[in-house]
Amino acid sequence: MDFGVVLQTNPPASRVVDLAQRAEQLGFDYVWTFDSHILWEEPYVIHSAILAATRKVIVGPMVTNPATRDWTVTASVFATLNEMYGNRTVCGIGRGDSAVRVTNGAPTTLTTLRDAIDVIRELANGRDANYHGSTLRFPWGAKSSLEIWVAAYGPKALQLAGEVGDGFILQLADPDIARWMIAAVRRAAADVGRDPDALTFCVAAPAYVGEDLAHQRDQCRWFGAMVGNHIADIVARYGDDPSTTIPSTLTDYVAQRPGYDYNEHGRAGNTHADFVPDAVIDRFCLFGPPAAHIERLQELREMGVDQFAVYLQHDAKATTLEAYGETIIPALSGPPIAKE
Repeated sequence: MDFGVVLQTNPPASRVVDLAQRAEQLGFDYVWTFDSHILWEEPYVIHSAILAATRKVIVGPMVTNPATRDWTVTASVFATLNEMYGNRTVCGIGRGDSAVRVTNGAPTTLTTLRDAIDVIRELANGRDANYHGSTLRFPWGAKSSLEIWVAAYGPKALQLAGEVGDGFILQLADPDIARWMIAAVRRAAADVGRDPDALTFCVAAPAYVGEDLAHQRDQCRWFGAMVGNHIADIVARYGDDPSTTIPSTLTDYVAQRPGYDYNEHGRAGNTHADFVPDAVIDRFCLFGPPAAHIERLQELREMGVDQFAVYLQHDAKATTLEAYGETIIPALSGPPIAKE
């Protein structure tokens, strides 16, 4: 299992770069950032600084969207970073949330997302792309290589992830929900003749290593509210349609959702997350001592999860990173063997 860390691009940017460097030193394989250009600093500028300050980690947004940037600009950013730093980027992408809603926009349609993935992938992999009736290419980008991982929750989005994604991002760590969604993505891939085993499955969620469970919940309850934004959209679209078979553990809790203030998006201790019950946040996140994290991660790995990405938005960033690097990552990797 690979490990990633998900950072907000709060100023100072140097602090984000420092956290990325520390994550690499502790054995993390990926560094992800939020992509919401009004709420936080522009991520791709910081991605360049992270790549310059590290040697091996792969860097990308969790997640970008097709609405806030021209697709050719997004592709050019990745191809340029790849040329500068040796193909060390990945593109996480979804329909859009805070980046579009803060500017009074709305998430894109799945058709738009599918079209954007095609254009970004082709251009950022040195190939031709059809865009607005013209065939375009980067004459300087032939050696660029980019995977696109699709973030999804709803049935149609999961289908799209399986049909066109190089990977699937699930932003919660509930084992039952993960099992259902991974199966849906794998089935969609197989239905269009793709090899499901060729996709990468990434689970991303807050992880807090410590003993005070009540405090850990309060620090990470924001995540249940953030996920609730997406679930509320799904409930509004599908309602109680039994054909969707969406797990009730994913939909029931949003019935008490009072609304959402994007000024507090992704912030520990925000004022509109009280509706998220303890049972939900315990399932969505990883809490407790290292042994509890290891147990959940082993369960996720056994169902086909290839990467766990730690959302690091709480007051124990350093101790959680240290615990993962010193104890949890080695436990999931196994001891190195010098001789057999």
